[in-house]
Order: sequence, then C-alpha cells, then structure tokens
Amino acid sequence: MRSAQITRKTAETNISVNIALDGTGSYDNQTGVGFFDHMLDQLARHSLIDMKILCEGDLHIDDHHTVEDVGIALGQALSHALGDKTGIRRYGSCLLPMDDALVRAALDLSGRPYLVWNMDLPTPKIGTFDTELVREFFQALSTHGGITLHVDALHGINSHHMAEAAFKAVARALRAAVEPDPRTENAIPSTKGAL
Repeated sequence: MRSAQITRKTAETNISVNIALDGTGSYDNQTGVGFFDHMLDQLARHSLIDMKILCEGDLHIDDHHTVEDVGIALGQALSHALGDKTGIRRYGSCLLPMDDALVRAALDLSGRPYLVWNMDLPTPKIGTFDTELVREFFQALSTHGGITLHVDALHGINSHHMAEAAFKAVARALRAAVEPDPRTENAIPSTKGAL
C-alpha cells in the first residue's frame, strides 16, 4: 500500500499526518478548527485516500497557522507516498456541482508546484472560519506536494457551498491522478523519464 506518515513540529503547530493512497476514504481529522476538519473529511472521502490528521495549533491567535501547516504536511505526505510516481495516471480533473456552486479543479502531479486560483468567496467568514484560508490551504498543498493545481468557481453565491465544492473537486481530481494506470504500470508518465 502506498502510504506515508509525516510529523511537523514548530513553535506554532504540532502536526501528525498519516495517509494511504489506496484506501477507502476513511478519515479521522482533528485540527481544532471545525469547518476545516469538515473539509479535510470531504477531501479524504472523495479522493478515497485514507487520512488521519492531528494538529495542535496556536488557535488562540487564529486559524491561519493550523490551516497552512496542515496543507504543508499533507502535501509532503502525498509526495512521499507517491514516490517516483511510476504507474500513476498523473492528471486528474473534476467539474463538481453543489447546489448553487459549480467548481472546476484540474491538477498535474508534475513535481512543479503552481496554483491558479479563481475563486472569489462572497463572504469573509464561514461561521468563524476565515474564507481566505481556503486558498492558503491549497497553496500550501500545491507547493509542498509538487502539484500544478487550477481551481475555478464557475458559479456560486454561498461561501460554504463554494468552499466545499472546491475541496470535493480537488479530491476527485486527486483520486484520478494517483490511481494506477493498468496500461503503464511500470512507466513514469513523462517523456522525460522522471517527475
């Protein structure tokens, strides 16, 4: 099973991430940030990547360090679990509707991090959660996972629906990209011979 365990401890956060790429989408995510835990649960469930993330962060300041640092650690875990990327499909995309929201995600497990973010969430908060942290999470995930990631909101009026659609769309795209390709199971999906 392709899996990874990452621990990351700083003065701001103490994080443990365990993932299994060939899982069933089981999850146990506890960051102390309720909405973020809900989004991480969606990421696990819809990618079929088993995910256990525990984080103790400086929430007395705000949620920023927790959300960003979890993105860093999860990106590192994905990169580690993928190894040299032999036999994967590499690319994934999803057009995901959720009520008023329609979000498109496309990604390439290229080893070249790049985020294109076209999501203007209409409210500054979802409950107590700062909506700007949705982008911060995906920026950290992209950078530390070596992922080229495009996320576009095509429609949406509700910030919760739009954010959740983004997590689900990225999850579905990630599911497609990490899956083994039975036609090229012993090859790296690049003419360069390395990713």
